[in-house]
Amino acid sequence: MIRIIPIIVFALSLTLQSLSAREPLYVVNGRVVATIDDIPHEDIESIDVLPADEESVALWGEGASEGVIMVRLRYDTPASFSTDGYDNFTDYLSDVVNWREPNAAERVSLRLTIGTDGRARIGEVLQATSRQLLRRVERAIEEAPLWRAAMRDGEAMESQTLVNLQLPLGSQIESEHAVIIL
Repeated sequence: MIRIIPIIVFALSLTLQSLSAREPLYVVNGRVVATIDDIPHEDIESIDVLPADEESVALWGEGASEGVIMVRLRYDTPASFSTDGYDNFTDYLSDVVNWREPNAAERVSLRLTIGTDGRARIGEVLQATSRQLLRRVERAIEEAPLWRAAMRDGEAMESQTLVNLQLPLGSQIESEHAVIIL
């Protein structure tokens, strides 16, 4: 009886590993990727599901034995921002806006539209805890260097991105307390 238990545990372990490994193959714009969890849903143009059959395996290899999820994005290359030591727009805004102590901790969340010319403009204000900070961020966006526009089939296209900025950096916004009376 004691000898059977390690064999059962080992067999159960192998079964659980094989079950957890059963995922479809993800293909984004023709390239195999590990996951599609980090792709914003608004960037997805279409999704096709190919069955786990001999044709899929012949086309995509053994990784397709559980099927293939083909994702087509609105672009081939996403819009990107890089200038004078800044590799992302949030870091750039944090420095340019210059919202430091003793200013209170504030937050601005925006949906930006990056045009085919590389200019960023505010598409929607999702949250702003301070009008003064929002005005500074708006001005910084208007004066910001150009982005590299998203590309599809060799042509620039309009795209969107989210910016969440909480300043001063490292600060915490006090949570509001409320009492709900029913």
